[in-house]
Order: sequence, then structure tokens, then C-alpha cells
Amino acid sequence: MKLSYQGIQDKQGYAAAQVALPQYDWAKMAEKTAEKPVWVHFGAGNIFRGFIAGLQQRLLNAGLAESGIVAAETFDYDIIDKIYVPHDSMTLMVSLKADGSTQKEVIASIAKGIKANCADEAQRTDVFTAPSLQMASFTITEKGYALRNMKGELMPVVVSDMENGPKQVHHAMAVVAAMLYARYQAGAMPIAMVSMDNCSHNGEKLRASVMEIVAAWVKNGLVPADFEAYVNDEARVSFPWSMIDKITPRPAEIIEKQLMDAGFEDMQPVITSRNTYIAPFVNAEVPQYLVVEDRFPNGRPALEKGFGVYMADRNTVNLSERMKV
Repeated sequence: MKLSYQGIQDKQGYAAAQVALPQYDWAKMAEKTAEKPVWVHFGAGNIFRGFIAGLQQRLLNAGLAESGIVAAETFDYDIIDKIYVPHDSMTLMVSLKADGSTQKEVIASIAKGIKANCADEAQRTDVFTAPSLQMASFTITEKGYALRNMKGELMPVVVSDMENGPKQVHHAMAVVAAMLYARYQAGAMPIAMVSMDNCSHNGEKLRASVMEIVAAWVKNGLVPADFEAYVNDEARVSFPWSMIDKITPRPAEIIEKQLMDAGFEDMQPVITSRNTYIAPFVNAEVPQYLVVEDRFPNGRPALEKGFGVYMADRNTVNLSERMKV
């Protein structure tokens, strides 16, 4: 059996392997996402594939959503070439139960994976200029928001991005700022920028880094001051806080063997050129929860319908984080 759109047409084989399949047509979902994207996610790694993408799968299965998620990788582009493309952006999710058994499901809610680099700017811009886009979420780790080194100095890549403007961006935060600029130019439509990284006050960190890039562009005469006002207006561009709890360890050899024994092909993990250890499958324990500040100026998916998601105010997010720590 293969993990792909054509592969999951083998419903009998997947049933024999006790793997749940999506209850919607992936190709139609991908087409709808291209027409009217609702959700883009930065950071295409395991916690996204094993938790966050599963939330949209629940909505698609229940008929509460029509489009999926566009995944944009900001750091390790091999993930797109070696994991997303060969498997039509699908993930074989293996949930590890307390009694030692497993529950397997094909997560197919990712419409496509793209690289968040200069070469793929057009793909990202098409998503960000769509009026239908409601949210951009992030799992890029706390380091992804950092503009400075340990000495407090701006990193050379950041200095270059600040000097060159939105057309030549490389750092993740400059990419995000550039996409917001494209959205501003297309009509300054509202959007929620939702950090789901496991760090304190994550929305505040994301906002501060993006705003510093934008302020530098204004100072250097690369973008108008009205753009800075747009990003600074949380009634149009919000940066909700969130608290996430889900452990997604590296792919386990024992799970790889179980899948191969069940008849799956090409399940071997790969080690990318940037030393990411990733596989077509994700293995993780079942418990998970995500508390999100409910500030979405352009509407949002019904996230609370997903397993372990709670929509709340900022104080509740903050208290949830304190409780977890």
C-alpha cells in the first residue's frame, strides 16, 4: 500500500490494515483550497502534521469545512520535497495508546506544501491576497521568531531583509511581513496570525518580531507608513496567544516496522540536509490540548470542534500556560 491520493483508493487494503481514511475527497478539497484558501500554516513538521492538521481533518470529515490547510515550510525545504510531494501532503498518523495498542489514520487535510522562500513567493502571495483567508498559524519553534543573536545584535540575514524590503526576504519573520504587505496591497483585509509554538506569550513574540521588520521597512522608505498602521491595528491583524501541549517524538523504528509488516511501502524516515528526522508517518501519544485566544477579525474555522481545543480569552490562555508549567 502507498500513502498517496491514488494509494488510498485501495480502501480494502487500508481497512485490512485497520487504518482510518479521510471521509472526503482529497482532490476536491485541494481544488477548493486553491480557489478559496482559509488557513495557511508556517512550519511543516511533526506537531503540525500530527496535531494541528488533524483538527481540520475533523472539520472536513464532519462537513464543517470544505478547504484544507496550505503548509509553508520556513526552514527545511527538504521536508516538502521528500515527505510532502511524494505522498500528496498526506500523513499516516499513529496514535500510541496507554495499553500499548495503536490507532492509525490518514491525515489528508493538507492541500499542499510550499517552500517559504523567495522562489515560491508567488504561491504564498496567492494565498495571502485571498479575501477568504482567515488565519495563518505557526509552529516554527521559538527560535523562528528571533531576530538577534546571543549578543543582542541583529542577525546578518535580518539586516539584509530590513535593507532589501519585501521583495527579497529570507528570514521567517520577514517572509511573514512580506505576505502581510501583499495582503495590505490587495485591500488591507483582516487576518489572524496565530502562533501555536510552545513558548510563553507566543503571540506577543510573533507580533514584536513582525512589527520590528515592518518598522525598519518604513524607516528605510521601502513600504508606506499606512502599512505599519495596518499591521499595528489588531482589529485588522490580530496576534492571538495560545498554549499547546502535544508530544510528537521522532519517528520510532518499531512503528516503521509495524507499518511495513502491515503492507505499507516507503515508510522509512529520512534525515534531511538540515538534520531533520522525519517520516511519512507521525507517532505520538493520544493526549493533546490547545487553548487559543479567540480573536479572529476575519472569522475562523470551528476549531473548538476538534479534539482537545478550547477557545478562550487571553487571560485564560495565560492561566493555562501557568498551570502547564
